Amino acid sequence: MSAARGGLSALPVLPGEVVLEAARGVRHRGAGGSVRGTLLCTNVRVAFVPGAQSPSFSPFLQSDYSVALRCIRTLVAASSFTKPTVLTATSTLSFIPEELAVFCRDFRLLRFHFPENGLGLQAFRVANAIAQAWETATWPGDSGSHVDATMGDDEDEEEGSPPTLLFESLQDWERELQRLGAVGWRVSAVNERFDMAPSLPRYLWVPSALLDHDLKRTFAHFQERRVARLCWHHPNGSDLLRAAGFHAASEPGSEDIRCLEVLLGAGCRPCVLADTAELPSPPDIQLAHLRLRALCLPGAAADEKWLSALEGTRWLEHIRACLRKAVEVASLLAGRRCSVVLQEPSDRDLSCLLASLVQLLADPHARSLRGFQSLVQREWVAAGHPFPQRLGLRRDSPREESPVFLLFLDCTWQLLRQFPAAFGFTEAYLLALHDSAFLPYCSTFLFSCQRQRGRGGVQQPRTQTYTPVSSRWDPPGSTVCRLPPVWAWGLRYSRQQRARFRNPAWDPGPVGTPDAVDPQNTGTPSSTWSGSSSGAVLALSKGSLTPQPFPWRSGRPPPRLLRWAPSLETLSDRGGDPIPPPPRGLLLPCAAGPSVRLWRRCYLRGLPEAQHGRLAPCPALLLEELALLQERLRAWQQDGAHAEPASSPLAPSR
Repeated sequence: MSAARGGLSALPVLPGEVVLEAARGVRHRGAGGSVRGTLLCTNVRVAFVPGAQSPSFSPFLQSDYSVALRCIRTLVAASSFTKPTVLTATSTLSFIPEELAVFCRDFRLLRFHFPENGLGLQAFRVANAIAQAWETATWPGDSGSHVDATMGDDEDEEEGSPPTLLFESLQDWERELQRLGAVGWRVSAVNERFDMAPSLPRYLWVPSALLDHDLKRTFAHFQERRVARLCWHHPNGSDLLRAAGFHAASEPGSEDIRCLEVLLGAGCRPCVLADTAELPSPPDIQLAHLRLRALCLPGAAADEKWLSALEGTRWLEHIRACLRKAVEVASLLAGRRCSVVLQEPSDRDLSCLLASLVQLLADPHARSLRGFQSLVQREWVAAGHPFPQRLGLRRDSPREESPVFLLFLDCTWQLLRQFPAAFGFTEAYLLALHDSAFLPYCSTFLFSCQRQRGRGGVQQPRTQTYTPVSSRWDPPGSTVCRLPPVWAWGLRYSRQQRARFRNPAWDPGPVGTPDAVDPQNTGTPSSTWSGSSSGAVLALSKGSLTPQPFPWRSGRPPPRLLRWAPSLETLSDRGGDPIPPPPRGLLLPCAAGPSVRLWRRCYLRGLPEAQHGRLAPCPALLLEELALLQERLRAWQQDGAHAEPASSPLAPSR
């Protein structure tokens, strides 16, 4: 097909990608104006190649004009003579479409217009082809596809920058444990064959005093056998652990209880159990996200009660709840030497979110670009967050959809907005990661756990760290997953686009964990617990610590509340009392109503009229917006030059 060959000449093609239909002379209408080009439908994506390539067009796999088939949420065909029709594989298109609107899962809206110049048959064919391909699309990971990462240009590598750890090898876990300086902890390979807990990673951080033989006793006492394990260590001696809920039917013996006490740290220091009951549930997150999506559709923003409707979605309320809980846990870790155990029944959703937010607040290394990528790999990918189900990438489990990871990215953006100089990455980076969650070109979000990624086998790549070298991703000895990780940015973004990922105002300082010694920090290792001894078990709820018996032990401690982690709103009501400064390296965001805002550059991308004056929060994006305005001006000038003389009297009214 000549049209297909002409369009694909400027478009990188994936192995196994086949062009199904193509139409030339199509106009793409967006915030950058109207652009003429070729619309292509393949078995992987819908791609648009501008005729005269505009400044916003990128000859990489990711483009503002293209969308993966699995990223499409709704497909609508419109005509001047009929009502808009939602297209599906079983629907019959009974008219020639004049416009095709593609509503994407990442909140983008792509609009393609077919002029009346003989494109009627092509428009009909390409619209039906997209509907058919969208319903039958498969992920490249399902068929073992391979993407050559050398298709992109060279990756920018900072001198001395640590690589992104993928946490699939023993060396990665040992390297990160050494960076944390977690004395008394070791890397255990007890789950190397995934026979102890299929959804947990191969390697776990466990107490050095607990042998693997004793560690095996503890798995059966947690739901889904997701045992408690270390996920972060504070230099003052505090430890952050995460675990699934205690198994209600388990009856451990005395030896099992001893192993559990060692595992939770309750034998030598206070153990604080922090559950996720105060956080929104996955169904609540899904409902709020659907309401937010409906509110960001064209036409909805014109409602005079739009701000009230925004609060009614409860999306911002969920963000506030997550930030408040993260502040409580991070303050507790920085202020007292203890073990905080994050508990969730499944340990695969909100524990991922909360553990990541706590580390963003307390660990400056996690706020660097490479550190943030390693954080996502460890607390989400390796920890077994079910990305395909939660992101709706698999149609066989629609009831399990809940964008918990996208909620985490929104929380991260809130922190970035309140502390712009504390992060090594920018809003452009978070947007790129948000959109990459729906792409079929990367392996990071295609699997639910390491066992699924490795097909249950033991053989894995001998090198699991990703260091960009000429944008190559070639894991030696790997025969399982040949798709690159999402961190191979050079595959999808140009050098100029990737330059916007890094924050020029960031002051990294010493990259590492917060200072262990600080004269202003009241939470140094010498801090003591008033009324609590080592080995005590407490529950953290709404900033209050409530003593409780150790699980599976009889007896009830005297009721007593230890107020430790008040919210910032409570601190502001102290009258004339000075608010104590936070420990160095610790971020304390404000979660009050006006401080949590809508992420407009993400959610309002389908509404160009709502983006005026909001596209340039930094000088780099100001240049980008200027280029878009210049492109729009050129497009208008070309339209005026090609306009027919009969239509010229109507020009002033446009």
